[in-house]
Amino acid sequence: MHQHPHTSTAGPAARPSRTRRGRTGRFAGLAAAVAALVGLSTLTGPGAHAADNPYERGPAPTEAGIEALRGPYSVSETSVSSLSVTGFGGGTIYYPSSTADGTFGAIAISPGFTAYESSIAWLGPRLASQGFVVFTIDTNTTLDQPDSRGDQLLAALDYLTGRSAVRGRIDSSRLGVMGHSMGGGGSLEAAKDRTSLQAAIPLTPWNLDKTWPEVRTPTLIFGADGDTVAPVSTHAEPLYTGLPSSLDRAYLELNNATHFTPNSNNTTIAKYSISWLKRFIDNDTRYEKFLCPLPQRSLTIDESRGNCPHTS
Repeated sequence: MHQHPHTSTAGPAARPSRTRRGRTGRFAGLAAAVAALVGLSTLTGPGAHAADNPYERGPAPTEAGIEALRGPYSVSETSVSSLSVTGFGGGTIYYPSSTADGTFGAIAISPGFTAYESSIAWLGPRLASQGFVVFTIDTNTTLDQPDSRGDQLLAALDYLTGRSAVRGRIDSSRLGVMGHSMGGGGSLEAAKDRTSLQAAIPLTPWNLDKTWPEVRTPTLIFGADGDTVAPVSTHAEPLYTGLPSSLDRAYLELNNATHFTPNSNNTTIAKYSISWLKRFIDNDTRYEKFLCPLPQRSLTIDESRGNCPHTS
């Protein structure tokens, strides 16, 4: 902080007048007040950061916290009948019970070919407890292809933000999609069709289209080294490389895993999905440290690729 530009020299003629002395005192008081404010903002670190980012939700993240079965929010759920919606097959909405923190980002999740909502239901409470509204859906038929599943994910998001009982808890500008297998391929279709989406996470995805120049949504793709249904060499890897190289994107290949690994509770999928959703839906850079530098090869990770640091 600049000091008051007042100099003193020896001798009575240089003594400040009563007026100057009063002004100096006021400046000193102002300086002390500013210093106190600076000190206060320093002491309130996380709060100050939250003020900078109004979308930030929850306490400062820890590795143990994002690997836990449940995060800091208690979760409620509500069922949505297929008879009450159009464009998709109904599902279950999981959401933070408290409204004390305001609105949350939201994610719709599609199951895969021949599968039902139950196959991806574990993601509902696990993600919602970290501060998201999560809609695990059934599709119109279990045989729907990726392009149809993409449309259904968008229809589910539109229902969430426009008609659902929890629409008041959602920030409609902060939305994302996830999906397994053909649902994963569908999440790419959704991101292609609606570039305003903030995050996409295909889980062992299947899609015959391998080029995605239209996608503007930060995308994390999970592959599985033992996938024989949608082998990474013909699906997850080319889907990743088909995304724009300038995009915030990542590829994580699960070690000792199969096409159906995303159908049951999985800490590695949860950890990096939570971090990706927090980083790009909530703009919460506190989670960047779990994504960059890229995860190292381990008992659960066979390979990782991506652009770090992220720029979105």
